[in-house]
Amino acid sequence: MKTIRINKVLRLQGTISVPADKSITHRAIMLSSLADGRSIINNFLPSEDCFSTMNAFRNMGVEIEENGTTLIIKGVGIHGLKKPQQNIYAGNSGTTTRLISGILAGQNFSSTVTGDDSLSKRPMKRVIEPLKLMGTDITAKDGNFLPMTINAKGNLKAVEYKSPVASAQVKSCILLAGLYADGITKVTEPVKSRDHSERMLKAFGADISVDGLSVSIKHCDKLFAQNIDIPCDISSAAFFLVAGLIVPNSNIKILNVNINSTRDGIIEVLKNMGANITLDNVRTVSGEEVADIEVSYSNLQAVDIGAEIMPRLIDEIPIIALAATQADGTTKISGAKELRVKESDRLSAIATQLIKMGADIVETEDGLIIKGISKLNGCKVDSFKDHRIAMMLSIAGLIAEGETEIADSDCVNISFANFYEVLKKLNS
Repeated sequence: MKTIRINKVLRLQGTISVPADKSITHRAIMLSSLADGRSIINNFLPSEDCFSTMNAFRNMGVEIEENGTTLIIKGVGIHGLKKPQQNIYAGNSGTTTRLISGILAGQNFSSTVTGDDSLSKRPMKRVIEPLKLMGTDITAKDGNFLPMTINAKGNLKAVEYKSPVASAQVKSCILLAGLYADGITKVTEPVKSRDHSERMLKAFGADISVDGLSVSIKHCDKLFAQNIDIPCDISSAAFFLVAGLIVPNSNIKILNVNINSTRDGIIEVLKNMGANITLDNVRTVSGEEVADIEVSYSNLQAVDIGAEIMPRLIDEIPIIALAATQADGTTKISGAKELRVKESDRLSAIATQLIKMGADIVETEDGLIIKGISKLNGCKVDSFKDHRIAMMLSIAGLIAEGETEIADSDCVNISFANFYEVLKKLNS
């Protein structure tokens, strides 16, 4: 694993693009594999997580051709997957694991999903329980962790499931299993989570309906191939949005960013903090709202961020926390306990590493209390091999006095392989 050193910069200027949306790429690969016919996916994200999904379906007989950032997928039909020749290795990808579990539950063969050390510590009971209610025989380490074996028999039953957590991964798992279940499968969440699965399932021809916090899907025998243009990922853009706001004299424009209303929480929060942020060229691409986003250096103010908005910005909390260290007043983040079971315990990682750099942060059970404005100082920090922590600390290094040394910085490859090249471009 590599270490990178970041030094303070005077400004960031330029127009950039960030990688394609990871969540949408996963779903596009999965549904294209299950569709009848040839699907073309433009601007897919060539990241380690998405390759895990691609390799999983190749392992089950799906032909996937890569041509630059375009994928050509020859779907095998909803009942055409073959028993994998070896265990399905999901790497570090929780999305691959949880979503594919719903698909595997509907097959007539057994399969085992494994992952790396980090993924093997993340909870899977949240998808195991509803799939068992649908009639699937699943075994997992301690009933909650990978490796997980799904002994599918192709006879799922529809359920009405009230999810205890607002999780797009859990919801999507159940909806994908619902394709194979007799009758109508319904999922209700406590708070609405991102809705990429609902949008894409409908585009591929599934009979799916949304009613407030509930989503219902009918048994399906056929999905239809699609051409999909994937927008850029707001979670990746978030690091540069905040960089433009906290590095003096900066102005950054990010093109073609997904601003889906279930994902745009960071824009709302940054505006509430007083950010100079504008959305231009707003349009719809392949069923998703997209815009060019421009930010410039701003005098930020503290805000309160609670559980209701958390599903719309859960992945952006690390970089929002950094913004809060540069905001006047005390920012309170709550309802974020889910961050403790991500690639790392992100609440702990945020607090411990930014405190090392001089931030005033108190860690709570489900959030953070951050007092600004803090002067940050460069030092040795740990990414915990978590891509979002590594990128957040890199942005922190841009405003810190002295040199910031980030261990295991190459974990950014999980979602943003050219992150440091884009950062260098803005500083050139």
